[in-house]
Amino acid sequence: MKHIESKLAQIGSLEDPVTGAVSYPIYQSTAFRHPKLGQSTGFDYARTKSPTRKVLEEAFAELESGDAAFACSSGMAALQTVFAMFQSGDHLLVSLDLYGGTYRLIEQIMSRFGVTASYVDTNSIDELEANLRPGSTKAVLIETPTNPLMMITDVERVCGWAKRKGLTTVVDNTLLTPFFQRPIELGADIVVHSATKYLAGHNDVLAGLIVTKGTELSQRMFFLHNSIGAVLGPQDSWLLMRGMKTLALRMERHQSNATRIAEWLQGHDMVSKVFYPALSTHPGHDIQQRQSSGNTGIFSFKMKDARTIEPILRHIRLIAFAESLGGVESLMTYPAVQTHADIPEEIRRKVGVDERLLRFSVGIEHADDLIDDLSQAFEHAREELK
Repeated sequence: MKHIESKLAQIGSLEDPVTGAVSYPIYQSTAFRHPKLGQSTGFDYARTKSPTRKVLEEAFAELESGDAAFACSSGMAALQTVFAMFQSGDHLLVSLDLYGGTYRLIEQIMSRFGVTASYVDTNSIDELEANLRPGSTKAVLIETPTNPLMMITDVERVCGWAKRKGLTTVVDNTLLTPFFQRPIELGADIVVHSATKYLAGHNDVLAGLIVTKGTELSQRMFFLHNSIGAVLGPQDSWLLMRGMKTLALRMERHQSNATRIAEWLQGHDMVSKVFYPALSTHPGHDIQQRQSSGNTGIFSFKMKDARTIEPILRHIRLIAFAESLGGVESLMTYPAVQTHADIPEEIRRKVGVDERLLRFSVGIEHADDLIDDLSQAFEHAREELK
């Protein structure tokens, strides 16, 4: 199969030659019989490997052009497993506009083990050079697009720089998925996902994924994944595979809806700025066009008046005021007090996550209905401020 749409639709459908099941079975067992002493079926204990998770991992490694994949119990579990590669004294270069949960993991947990980080514009080689600590810096962690301000990093350029410095590159590809962007093909060593989001796609599965390139790195990650044990269970592995079968269709709809709504918001008199890479006015638009085949379904926008935020969130009806993103249902979030609350205010304000910013995860509903919902909520807010 050459095309990713076919690979997605066929996940697990060719893996059960005994019954010919097109939906791969859920193997709930945690233990597996040995034929005799010194022999194994390839499965011993479910934390190390289970049949259903194995099918998911092998399929996803191929989708991301990696050598191995590891399914975890959440996106944060995936990041924690990756961070377990580092030890006291190690230093990381990390995207400045960062998801709050990742910041919390680094600053409140990894810091206790002596791992430190500098938060920089990862698209600036000068900033990366200025914050590099020879002998201590071990990796670059890139979000592209970032959450919530949609900053874009030139992955190929930064990975090339990192390789020359002997650094490992880790790219969070949650927002674009391998349908639109494959960082390993651009030089990344590790890709991570909150699979809860677009990959599962229905706001009903908690999962994370890691993909590695290279035999040595893959073996190291296998050891960490098995040793830490934050693995994905068979039921959720099956649900994730089922969700991924429609990823291509969903991402195309997310993108078309988000683009249309972002353009509508850009022309609205109550909105001061829209952050979405599909817009030609976005500072990362050209890089995004070059390294990705499409755009995500999430973006952020700033209202001109912070006082409109509360009534807008109170009056949206079709769009849910809820955290998370990437599901078929549209969700709106207020990053300053929700997803990015753990980031100190001075850092949030430096990158632009302030009290006027809203994040919109655009679902697959009809775009006209979503625009109508936004329009009525905006008008309610306007009336209340008179």
